Amino acid sequence: MASISTAIDDIDVLAKARKSIEGDYFPSSDEDYMSARQLEYFRALLQEWKSSILAASKGTLQQLQDGPMREPDLNDRASSETDWGIELRTRDRQRKLIAKIDSALRRIDEGEYGYCEVTGEPIGLGRLVARPIATMTVEAQEAHERREKISRDD
Repeated sequence: MASISTAIDDIDVLAKARKSIEGDYFPSSDEDYMSARQLEYFRALLQEWKSSILAASKGTLQQLQDGPMREPDLNDRASSETDWGIELRTRDRQRKLIAKIDSALRRIDEGEYGYCEVTGEPIGLGRLVARPIATMTVEAQEAHERREKISRDD
């Protein structure tokens, strides 16, 4: 249940980042793929997404620094500890997401953004708008996941 709400939170944060950079421009397939304007859009989106995640994590850090919770009731204490565990796992997941965002920003700087790391083919605007940190085309990602599943089943 926590991973579903975490995924929804990530989507919400990305949607908010997208809204905050909204203007007159949105990437279109009518343009050259990964034109300077598209790259600047994705750079701004990734930077805003990262800023939003970092701002949220500061609140968690402040709560942790305020000291441990001392609930007198064992059930309340267990509930609080469970909530903190979920919060810390969420922050760890977001730390990993920030590393992926930084990697995407680096790929923009190196001229590799928007192209599959496996096939070299364009990832596609639709996929990048939905998942700006994508590194593979849908087909390459599906093949990767099938290989991963097979190796886990062995």
